[in-house]
Amino acid sequence: MSTSYRIGLVGKPSVGKSSFFNAATMNDVPEGAYPFTTIDPSVGEAYVRVECAAPEFDEECTPNVGYCDHGTRFVPTKLVDVAGLIPGAHEGNGLGNQFLSDLNETDVLVHVVDFSGETDLEGEPTEGHDPRKDIAFLEEELDQWYLGVLEKGIDRYASGYTTEDDAIEEELAVQMSAFKTNEDEIKRLIRRTDVGFDPEEWEDDDKLELAREIRKETKPMVIAANKMDTPEAQDNYEEITSDPEYEHLTIVPCSAHAEKALKSADKAGVVDYRPGDEDFDIVGDISDEQEQGLEQIRDFLSEYGASGVQAAIETALFDVLEVTPVFPGGANGLGNERGEVLPDCYLIPPNSTAEDFAYSLHSDIGDGFLHAIDCRSNRQLGKNYEVESRDVIEVITTN
Repeated sequence: MSTSYRIGLVGKPSVGKSSFFNAATMNDVPEGAYPFTTIDPSVGEAYVRVECAAPEFDEECTPNVGYCDHGTRFVPTKLVDVAGLIPGAHEGNGLGNQFLSDLNETDVLVHVVDFSGETDLEGEPTEGHDPRKDIAFLEEELDQWYLGVLEKGIDRYASGYTTEDDAIEEELAVQMSAFKTNEDEIKRLIRRTDVGFDPEEWEDDDKLELAREIRKETKPMVIAANKMDTPEAQDNYEEITSDPEYEHLTIVPCSAHAEKALKSADKAGVVDYRPGDEDFDIVGDISDEQEQGLEQIRDFLSEYGASGVQAAIETALFDVLEVTPVFPGGANGLGNERGEVLPDCYLIPPNSTAEDFAYSLHSDIGDGFLHAIDCRSNRQLGKNYEVESRDVIEVITTN
């Protein structure tokens, strides 16, 4: 069980986004090198890896959801494959409006970029396209979308529709509530951008800067540098990651093709491969041609440490959102009354307290919270104890 985090998979058409989605979820979504292969957002189950706590107690876990493989727990999370974006989406071009509203359902974005430069901004085949243009274009589209919503809030505020006592941050928080922001956050971002609290004094550049800051805060992004098994992509990756202008971005090298090939081969019993690993064993009978293909993938894994698909998802949740994995313990330390051992692993927001964790289990458990117990040390924990990654915690409640 886990808090339902949703990772939005975004990017222009034909960059390998559906291949990435299929590789991460092993769902059969149509793959195709033509615009709008994906129209309705596909939602699939991907997994993030957490070191299982059960072996520390000399136990073997029995997961309710996900699975455990040699001490590595694969915890489910939602992956949303959103329609391919083209320039002018914020003005309704292509499937723009649908794309942008689908994005509202997500907590963090993975932007799949074709680092080989073989697709132009419209997703059409080309050569020598600069991936930096794709990175900039997606950020600009999102910024313009946020700016449009921000300006509606400013107009509403200026029209006197609100009471005189209302501050601009209150109005913007209401207008932009779909982005899961709030008054305090907007106030903080207005201070950070130093535009002042009187919207009448804001220039166009001030509005755009504020919209961009709200976008970065509410839709943080990881770049999945896809097709990294090509020399062109590797050259572009070296150039972009050493460019100071791109230091603010988290870029993960990946090959959705390699991950999908390995998972399919594993399913067919040809290889023994665990998602996210940097190597695999060939265990079945294969042709020389197949072996050659697998050895090329092995070279890629050893160069980059893994296929990158798993890393991009985990970077989004653990590094960008700083989500904390926690195991609920039971009366005998790990188990519950049904004899299951660590059946659940919850993914909860950073800086959560023991009481917050109790509420994530169930509102009744939170309402009746008395204290928690650290199952490793048997230490009693108060409601303000800040939960740490991989804690095993039993909650004592009146309910």
